[in-house]
Amino acid sequence: MTHPDEPPVLYRPGTTARIVFNRPRVKNALDARSWELLADALERFEKDPEARVLVLSGAEGNFSSGADLGGGITGSAEQVSAKMREVASVIVRLHTMPKPTLAKVDGVAVGVGLSLALGCDLVVASERARFGAVFSRVGLTPDGGLSWLLPRIVGPHKAKELTLFGRIVHGPEAGELGLANLVVPAGELDATVDDWCTRLAACAPVAASGTLELIDDAWHSTFTQALEHEAVAQRRAVAARRGANGAIG
Repeated sequence: MTHPDEPPVLYRPGTTARIVFNRPRVKNALDARSWELLADALERFEKDPEARVLVLSGAEGNFSSGADLGGGITGSAEQVSAKMREVASVIVRLHTMPKPTLAKVDGVAVGVGLSLALGCDLVVASERARFGAVFSRVGLTPDGGLSWLLPRIVGPHKAKELTLFGRIVHGPEAGELGLANLVVPAGELDATVDDWCTRLAACAPVAASGTLELIDDAWHSTFTQALEHEAVAQRRAVAARRGANGAIG
């Protein structure tokens, strides 16, 4: 359970580490302090040798309603640019994390909240989850990497539809579009995420890291380059297995 007097972003270490957006009164909208704490939490997770999987979630029934515009990206041109650079650095760290990350989405995941969810490697959502690229509703454009992520998930035409109209996508449709890997009844969300995390934590770390890197790099690689990258990753995985288990063969 969270408490309103706690920080706006909580980090809970462990084999399955957890980041919780903790501003339930505003549906976990992220303010300036939230981004600072999120950056710190991601760094702690990446550097913790015991942490194998990261779960992002929100407090009290919502993932995140996006940026808190009262303390978010409003201001002068210079202030907006500085804030966008700060947000970008956090998003890049999440997207390139060498360990598996999973978004546990209940309630709303809209605006940059959607960007953060899709920036994770996996998304598990409840049937009452609501996804939305709602930037156009407040006269803004997509950010948090959404303009790159969304068309690669749903295709360019659907991405334009979702962003221009700001349409809310409910849980079952989110699964059909590929915004979520799995959509389950709300009462099963915790158990399902825990099961997935247990299975992810059992993966060999070097193999998991190599797999994530290969798939992310595939967007920028030719087929021949992908084969070369696979060879490098496989050598690392084999060396790690040999180190853990003795000679293979």
